[in-house]
Amino acid sequence: MEIRIDDLSGPEIAQLLNEHLQDMALHSPPESIHALDLDALRKPEITFWTAWDGAELLGCGAIKQLDPQHGEIKSMRTASRHKGKGVAAGLMDHILPEARRRGYRRLSLETGSMAAFAPAHRLYERFGFTQCGPFADYVEDPYSRFMTKEI
Repeated sequence: MEIRIDDLSGPEIAQLLNEHLQDMALHSPPESIHALDLDALRKPEITFWTAWDGAELLGCGAIKQLDPQHGEIKSMRTASRHKGKGVAAGLMDHILPEARRRGYRRLSLETGSMAAFAPAHRLYERFGFTQCGPFADYVEDPYSRFMTKEI
């Protein structure tokens, strides 16, 4: 698996992010969906990575800088046909050292709270994330689960 910074211009990533947004809509009302579209991900405070096997896109993940010591994990997604193969763990193994290199003291994330998000909860817990309250501009929401990790 090769992980590289992505400029969000390829059709593969557009398709994967569209799948991500459609999946979020199945489990959460519109006001509770915090996944970002292509334009929102093209902000200077966001670094976006994709994971590849040759020409095949396996998944993606991003860090959004909230402040010089706090980053947020965004857009973690594994392509449907590659779920359960360690793609998300590989991305986390890449993102966490990068966050430390940047000098972040904490990484946080928002994910869904429903059973469909249980694999994500297990992944983040395995990497040392624990439940927390809302951070940044988030508010309490029964459809959201907030997690954080000191790094």
